[in-house]
Amino acid sequence: MIRHSGPVLVDTNIIIEAYRTGSWRSLTSQYKVETVEDCVIETQTGFQKRNPEQLIDDRELRQSLSAAHTVSNAQQVDLEMRIAPIKLDKGELSLWAHALSRDDNWVLCGPDRASLRCGVKLKLFERLVSLEELLINIGYRPKTTLRDAYTRTWHKNAINDYFFVEFWGN
Repeated sequence: MIRHSGPVLVDTNIIIEAYRTGSWRSLTSQYKVETVEDCVIETQTGFQKRNPEQLIDDRELRQSLSAAHTVSNAQQVDLEMRIAPIKLDKGELSLWAHALSRDDNWVLCGPDRASLRCGVKLKLFERLVSLEELLINIGYRPKTTLRDAYTRTWHKNAINDYFFVEFWGN
């Protein structure tokens, strides 16, 4: 993939993994990284289950983002009807609802299987990108290995699986 020059929409999992691997600053300095308020809120929950490198300061996070968008309930309900029976968590639902409201050259980075299936169902799979792909394209190699769900191979396999499910049956 050629380095993306438009907005990169990230979910909560990407933010947490990028912090865990020490790649967040590189990611946000090289891309226009955006998310939605629900994902920012999700980064602030579950601290008792996280290692210290995964703790995210709300103010620091907001300052590093190009934007944290608010999404209406109507946008979320519209998306839920379009993607039924797929069920997204609150952050991913808001992120996809926001993405669909845009008319620019965005890509979405998030490893959640339901989110990837949503992208395939909406025929937007070409806009889905792995964290590893983004980091490779800026020449950044994390010292801490990315977890499997953030790699190009896992990402490609998951999309292929959902492409088959959505367009050729179970």
